[in-house]
Amino acid sequence: MLRDLLHTLVRALFRLFCRLEVIGLENIPPQGGAILAANHLSRLDSALVFAVVERRDVTALVADTYRRNWLLRPLIEAVHGIWINREQADFQALRAARDYLRQGGLLGIAPEGTRSRSGALKEAKTGVAYLADKTNVPVVPVALWGTEAAVARLLRLRRPDLHIRFGQPFCLPPLAPGDRSAALQRNTDEIMCRIAALLPPAYRGVYADHPRLAQLLAQGSPV
Repeated sequence: MLRDLLHTLVRALFRLFCRLEVIGLENIPPQGGAILAANHLSRLDSALVFAVVERRDVTALVADTYRRNWLLRPLIEAVHGIWINREQADFQALRAARDYLRQGGLLGIAPEGTRSRSGALKEAKTGVAYLADKTNVPVVPVALWGTEAAVARLLRLRRPDLHIRFGQPFCLPPLAPGDRSAALQRNTDEIMCRIAALLPPAYRGVYADHPRLAQLLAQGSPV
C-alpha cells in the first residue's frame, strides 16, 4: 500500500540524515478521534510527525497552495491530507476535519495557521479549539524544534538535531452559551500554553509570560 511505503521511506530518511529525539509517543491514544496540535517551524514538521507516529490513520490539514506542487500533491493525497485555504475561513475544510475526527481519525493541525518565521510561538487562531468542541475529542499537544534549521544544516552536510515531544492528552471544557468568542480564546490559550510547556524557553514566543503557562510549568513535567 502506498501509504505504508511512504511511511517506511520517510521514517528511514529522517533516521538516516537526522538525529531524532522523540519523547511521549505513548501519549497518543491508540485508537479513536484525537487532535495533534503542534507548533509550526518548517515544511518538514508534518513529515516528521507522519514519520514517528505509528497510527496508520494519522493525517493533517494542509495548505491548499501545495495542491499546485506536482510532487507533493500525490503524496499528500495518498495520506488523505485535508486541503485548507489559509487565506479565508474555509468551512468546507473544517467540516471535512470535523467528520474525520468523528469517524475516529487522528488529525494533525498547527493552531498558528502558518510557519513562525522567528521560530517562536505566534498568536494562534481558534480553529483547533472550535474542532475540539464540535467533536469532543482529546487534544495532544506536540512540540517540535530543530526543524527550522534542518535544511540549512543538511546543505552544509551536517546532520541536524530534531526534537519532537508529545504531551499528555487533555479535553477542553465545552463552550458555554453566551460569550463563545471569549470561551474559544480561553481554550485556544490552553492549547498553546500546553505546547509552550513542552518547548524550550526560547521557542515560547507570545505565550512565554502567560499565567497559564506558569501554572503548567509549576505542576512539573508535561510529558
